[in-house]
Amino acid sequence: MLARSGLIKFIPSVAADPQLLSLKIGPGCSSVGYGATQEIGPFIVDTNGHGLKSNPYAWNKEANMLFLESPVGVGFSYSNTSSDYDNLGDDFTANDAYTFLHKWFAKFPLYQTREFYIAGESYAGKYVPELAKLIHDKNKDPSLHINLKGIMLGNPETSDAEDWMGLVDYAWSHAVISDETHKVIRKTCDFTSNNTWSNDDCSEAVYELLEQYKQIDIYSLYTSTCIGDSASSDDKSYQVMMKRTSSMMPRIMGGYDPCLDEYAKAFYNRPDVQKALHVSDGHHLKNWSICNFKIFNDWSDSKKSVIPIYKKLIAAGLRIWVYSGDTDGRVPVLSTRYSLSSLGLPITKAWRPWYHQKQVSGWYQEYEGLTFATFRGAGHAVPVFKPSDSLVFFSSFLNAQDLPSAR
Repeated sequence: MLARSGLIKFIPSVAADPQLLSLKIGPGCSSVGYGATQEIGPFIVDTNGHGLKSNPYAWNKEANMLFLESPVGVGFSYSNTSSDYDNLGDDFTANDAYTFLHKWFAKFPLYQTREFYIAGESYAGKYVPELAKLIHDKNKDPSLHINLKGIMLGNPETSDAEDWMGLVDYAWSHAVISDETHKVIRKTCDFTSNNTWSNDDCSEAVYELLEQYKQIDIYSLYTSTCIGDSASSDDKSYQVMMKRTSSMMPRIMGGYDPCLDEYAKAFYNRPDVQKALHVSDGHHLKNWSICNFKIFNDWSDSKKSVIPIYKKLIAAGLRIWVYSGDTDGRVPVLSTRYSLSSLGLPITKAWRPWYHQKQVSGWYQEYEGLTFATFRGAGHAVPVFKPSDSLVFFSSFLNAQDLPSAR
């Protein structure tokens, strides 16, 4: 932890409000660039990175928000300990975030006893449960206690085999791939194997699936893609995906405005912005990117499944809410349903719609120890697509309330 620094945004709300740590996608993508300035922060990047605009649906209306660039190397964060970059993985990230939290609470003791929650999307589906488990285990020592009450996960990577199969079935059921391609994948791909890609028929069929998804936005099936200089990054990400047995892949483009990633890049590479953030002197710029592909490529430790962690956290009585935007093809609703089904939890309240502004926002079901909900018409980063709905959802989560059930 020597000489380590990063961009950390703390956005207070009201003194008595709970505390939320927000972690985002990746591994290697920016919680500040995505969460704080595209989704749930009080200010959102404006067109072409010219500035910021107010977000009327910011989550700091309900909680004190903490956005952490994790792991080191994301955004403007860095470490002077070179070996840190050789050890990046799930365990390293959880331990690093845990150490950060204790140092943060020591610096701001006012928040030490507040109710504490962790939220995340996509690959944070692994970050968040792993950090929650570490906090839970360490809380056995009263001197290390963090008042963790629950976690909330959106379109989360959960269990590689189920995530892959959900991706495949969703692509087929939404007419992205042919019947023939789907049949080949179903027949030849064993996603539980460490040698999935050793089967040429499987690899070729999955490659065909990815080729079809390259024509649209995998993170938002029914919105336009961003036409611009960023297109070259797509090929790089898809090629990386085919080299791994993991289901990891950085977010490429997505959002109601498909160019939001480019707006964030333009904003954080402005000299005046970097100077205000104390990451440069205003003249010698640092090259900020929304995702660090080297971190993604070099990731050395990824849990195949966090389902065992879910079981432990449920047994500990933590509040766990999971949600899915139902037009995301990357970690689609089917992937999450397959993963959660493997828990075998008893249903306590049956599948039913929930409402916002007199319209169906989605559907949800309550299990013993877990709530699962959908957002109708939302892609991968749900708050971008459904900002008002997601704020209502977040408030219900914090207050352990049922979602609105009438028009």
